[in-house]
Amino acid sequence: MKTSRLTSFLIFLSVFASWGSSSSIFEVTPTSEDFISCLQSNSINATSISQLIFTPVNSSFLPIWQAAVNNLRFNTPFTPKPSVIVTPTDETQVRTALLCTKRHGYEMRIRCGGHDFEGLSYMADVPFVMLDLFNMRSIDLNVENRTAWVQGGATLGELYYTISQTTDTLYFPAGICSTVGVGGFLSGGGYGNLMRKYGLGADNVLDARFMDVNGRILDRKSMGEDLFWAIRGGGASSFGIVLAWKLRLVPVPERVTLFMQNITLEQGATDVFYKYQHVLPKFDRDLLIRVQLNSENIGNTTKKTIRILFHGIYQGSIDTLLPLLDQGFPELNVTREICQEVRMVQTTLQFGGFTTSTPVEILVNRSGAPRLSYKTKSDYVRTPIPKSGLRKIWRKMFENDKSEGLVMYTFGGKMDEYSDTALPYPHRAGVLYQVFKTVSLLDQPSDTTPTSLRRIAWIRSLDKTLEPYVSSNPRESYSNYNDLDLGVGSGSYKEASVWGERYWKRDNFKKLIRIKAKVDPENFFRHPQSIPVFSTPLADM
Repeated sequence: MKTSRLTSFLIFLSVFASWGSSSSIFEVTPTSEDFISCLQSNSINATSISQLIFTPVNSSFLPIWQAAVNNLRFNTPFTPKPSVIVTPTDETQVRTALLCTKRHGYEMRIRCGGHDFEGLSYMADVPFVMLDLFNMRSIDLNVENRTAWVQGGATLGELYYTISQTTDTLYFPAGICSTVGVGGFLSGGGYGNLMRKYGLGADNVLDARFMDVNGRILDRKSMGEDLFWAIRGGGASSFGIVLAWKLRLVPVPERVTLFMQNITLEQGATDVFYKYQHVLPKFDRDLLIRVQLNSENIGNTTKKTIRILFHGIYQGSIDTLLPLLDQGFPELNVTREICQEVRMVQTTLQFGGFTTSTPVEILVNRSGAPRLSYKTKSDYVRTPIPKSGLRKIWRKMFENDKSEGLVMYTFGGKMDEYSDTALPYPHRAGVLYQVFKTVSLLDQPSDTTPTSLRRIAWIRSLDKTLEPYVSSNPRESYSNYNDLDLGVGSGSYKEASVWGERYWKRDNFKKLIRIKAKVDPENFFRHPQSIPVFSTPLADM
């Protein structure tokens, strides 16, 4: 791999030396014909690059665009689509696409897995080129050194599958959805089932191959620690293109324990959840519990209840887990009968909505996970919600039509050892759990039907209900769960801070802005919530 990378870079230098400063000259009106001509004339093999370019006149254009539109809410004829899709197979082609995009006045969107909740990687209201990295998904494991080089277009499922085919005693601390792109996941920080023991995915990134706005390929040493810090949680697509990540693999037992416990309000769910808030964030870091809440009717009646699913994963045996829970959280009533010992890769299957007996090959099937239509929001809880507050939340959920879902991920453990500024992702010490809120629009033909609008209005009103019980000053949100309701203004720091400080907090947001000004001063890499560039230096504002 090192030899091929060196060869590619030498080709870059020879082919593009003549471009010089002209790569920053923008034409007034971009046309796809000029862009495609630029790609062909500046490629080693014009025929090869032509097979990787798609415009709306191509029959393959729409299927390729739709392939990773993972929020079906945006899969409509009215969604503003790219002028051109480029699907590179190597770094040379990425650089060609970048420099031609700049030369011909387009914006660029970079798509890894397509799971950004507001569709920012594949739609825009301006002419743009979509760089889809799905062809660049090689994974090179080094089990002896416990590392992996993963290209930017790989998915978490492909990473997990590759690891599982080699070893059951190593894994990577990332998320549960197999079709999420590794690149997008890590560039927002990335949490998952191993974070209480090993931190975020981004905490376990050792190096990267990164292409800056001028087409230079940098590694950790040549980019410097500030930029390396920024791309691990600050939204890498604001700064450039991550071509590959070097990851630290972490040790796991050959067999881990899974359990699921369902409890309704009538069975004491309020008391159990209240205890959960006090106990689990301080519990043994080998245990993580995801808590899912939804409303449902009681039997065939019109009366509603709340069902809470406690979904646990423990890095050890059933025999070790049960005494710990009996002593620290007996109210959960976990018994041997609801536990099973499985390989780590099987936990990814179950948390991803499959059974543990599903063949692991499903993880590399990019269409294997169901695609949904939804509106989402996020929060962080730092103080246990009182029972009176929980009952208010239950009543609020009863107002909806059972299309909602709330998911809490337990923090604490290793996460408490990091400062807010260790990486751009600031939701660390003191966070009890993260709250993910969603409403499904899957049964609606669009997000503008009366039912869809009512559900979206409901989830926005839920934010008001939760306000007294979640973090404040700022009210924290997760940047990987992008939410344009928070704002998109970036004309001044005051305007951008409305949403930027919620994702990254003030110190981190200001640092990201300073780094952005150095590495992309003309703000080529941008989208509605990208790190902004200001005409006035931040220190003077």
